[in-house]
Amino acid sequence: MTTLTVAQATVRFLEAQYTSRDGVEQPFFAGCWGIFGHGNVAGVGQALLEREQSGDPSHLRFFHGRNEQAMVHAAVAYARQRDRLAAMAVTASVGPGATNMVTGAALATINRLPVLLLPGDTFATRVASPVLQELENTQQGDLSVNDVFRPVSVHFDRVDRPEQLASALLHATRILTDPAETGAVTLALPQDVQAEAYDFPDELFAKRVWHVARPVPEPSALARAVAAIRSARRPLVVAGGGVTYSQANDALRTFVEATGIPVGESQAGKGALPYDHPQSVGAIGSTGTTAANALAEDADVVIGVGTRFSDFTTASRTVFQGDGVTFVNLNVSAFDTHKHSAVSLVADAREGLTALTAALEGWTADPAHTARATELAREWDAIVQRAYDGEGAPQVADGLAIQSQVIGAVNELSDPRDVVVCAAGSMPGDLHKLWRTRDRKGYHVEYGFSCMGYEIAGGLGVKMAALDTDDARDVFVMVGDGSYLMMNTELVTAVAEGVKVIVVLVQNHGYASIGALSQSLGSQRFGTAYRYRTDTGLDGDKLPVDLAANAASLGADVLSASGIEDFRAAVLKAKESTRTTVIHVETDPLVPAPDSPAWWDVPVAEVSALDSTREARRTYDEHKTRQRPFLTPASETKDRS
Repeated sequence: MTTLTVAQATVRFLEAQYTSRDGVEQPFFAGCWGIFGHGNVAGVGQALLEREQSGDPSHLRFFHGRNEQAMVHAAVAYARQRDRLAAMAVTASVGPGATNMVTGAALATINRLPVLLLPGDTFATRVASPVLQELENTQQGDLSVNDVFRPVSVHFDRVDRPEQLASALLHATRILTDPAETGAVTLALPQDVQAEAYDFPDELFAKRVWHVARPVPEPSALARAVAAIRSARRPLVVAGGGVTYSQANDALRTFVEATGIPVGESQAGKGALPYDHPQSVGAIGSTGTTAANALAEDADVVIGVGTRFSDFTTASRTVFQGDGVTFVNLNVSAFDTHKHSAVSLVADAREGLTALTAALEGWTADPAHTARATELAREWDAIVQRAYDGEGAPQVADGLAIQSQVIGAVNELSDPRDVVVCAAGSMPGDLHKLWRTRDRKGYHVEYGFSCMGYEIAGGLGVKMAALDTDDARDVFVMVGDGSYLMMNTELVTAVAEGVKVIVVLVQNHGYASIGALSQSLGSQRFGTAYRYRTDTGLDGDKLPVDLAANAASLGADVLSASGIEDFRAAVLKAKESTRTTVIHVETDPLVPAPDSPAWWDVPVAEVSALDSTREARRTYDEHKTRQRPFLTPASETKDRS
């Protein structure tokens, strides 16, 4: 037995956890982010300090964040870059420190990425209630602000007694290391309990290896999936994030090269194949390419691999229009395999693809279908190059670049293994369509929650993961002025830690993405631009906000670019630097990137006094007629002759 406080025991436990997959073993918890207040400074804070001063090289590293939400974002990005085989903990004080993490928890859970949250909580003993920041509820005496974590966590627990800690930690780690269940796990730690001593069994702190399983397909389910695919004349794979997390990229390549099936990619799945693979048709759905969406329009069998089929991936269920289209869903999560009334194939992506390849030996898609996919992809790539070059774009104001040119410059001047990071605004859609992904980990766009403010913190987490694995990559954070203003604080952390990220800060004086959406929905870009107030509203001159000066004040090196050639020079200079660098560039928000006709369901007012809204409603009603319920059960075989 070892006498420790609850907080000390928690830290010691985290240090002893490992994961193993395919025989590769590694520590699971790579560190703990924290901001200390009265709710955790004497508990978890003291425990981390004690371990840091112990001289033990295996002590849990501490990272000092500047914003609680941003700390969670950095931890989540770290886990994604490590294919969910390593993760981080995040601690914050009771009250606003804790609740600031809720957005990060939602992001982690929606994206199915592991993060352990350790918020401080009010006194379990209640000896001095109400204490500072305690939420008093007349109906529930045991309620605290931390209960808001329940709906956005895959698991929530509150450790009110030291005796509860062992089972709570074991259960939490089991969930975090399970690919089918993972997300945000919250263990609320009352501040008095954190400091309470207890005799813990030594076995709790022994090295524990969590074996990350690769479930194989159940034979009869595999047979149904194979029968459905063999019946196809125009099959299409939709690759999701599960392809990358299970390191199934080579298995996917083998599968599609053996069968001739083209591959479209979700946001999380982008990079499943290199952009120039003959069967890669790029982004699919609302932000998809003309190639992928044309094939989706005609597909008779859609094979989802590691995708949860979000509304952007399916263009709000309008992109798949084939008569009697059948879905075959391969996913480690049974929940996802049953979407769209699919043939369910519950398995690890790599193992499932390997089994499908063997079972389909000798069968291929119609060569004309495969050839059409390659030709459509070639045509789209030519469109991408013209967008990179700014060909055919309307005239813009002097000194302004076009966003597609900015993306093209970063793509062409970055190394093939460099990573682009983004999350919100118009940039994710443009990146999904235009970015030429050359490495399976080269594209990191958070689009499950599309959280403004994720970008810089996420880029920091990605770079930290690369450094921890001796992976020499630059990380390019693409962020608009709207997201930058939401959360730029972790520039300070990057500087403090000596972690280099390159931030491309696109200034377009407002929310370009929502502005364009507002206009298309008849709302006339209302409330989407950063302007002075006049007698008629927020429609005056642009605000004199100097974001370059702001970034410099946070300790980053700053390069201000005027026009695309100046921007290209700045990218090369940032690549050569060893310090965090922000490249500030102004763009014209009214010049869109090339697009496909795909739709996204955002309801428009059914009645309105505005002509623009009434016209937008007519367009909306037309698109609604194309939505598909996908309720017909997939038969084992279909006659598609």
